[in-house]
Amino acid sequence: MVEQYREKYGIETVPSMWGNFRRRNGIEARLVRDDDLIPWEIKDEHRWRNAVTLLRAVARQRAGMELSERDAERLPGWLETRRETGTVVHYDPDTERGFFYVPRRPGIDNDLIREPESKTTPRRSRDKRDS
Repeated sequence: MVEQYREKYGIETVPSMWGNFRRRNGIEARLVRDDDLIPWEIKDEHRWRNAVTLLRAVARQRAGMELSERDAERLPGWLETRRETGTVVHYDPDTERGFFYVPRRPGIDNDLIREPESKTTPRRSRDKRDS
């Protein structure tokens, strides 16, 4: 939408503006928040790393939402690699890379991520979301 609005009207917008527009007008959100797949507070420098963008795609897919063409092409191979190598996604915010693929721990890591001891995903209060 940002790109289309810029091309059509020559006006710069930001993605959050469109998210607010959707929310205020009762339009279903495009973002899916899945704290089970992304239970960490992600540092800005790691937000667009391959592992987390694909975890977001998995969340959209599981929510029954349509994937972008790019994600639809990349996701099957990425999931196959996780299965073949027996690896899961681990996040360490104190490193430059942020995301790593580590061996799955049988009986503990039952999905696509290394289960953390606790979730650190920041959650806005309901009052802030509704305003």
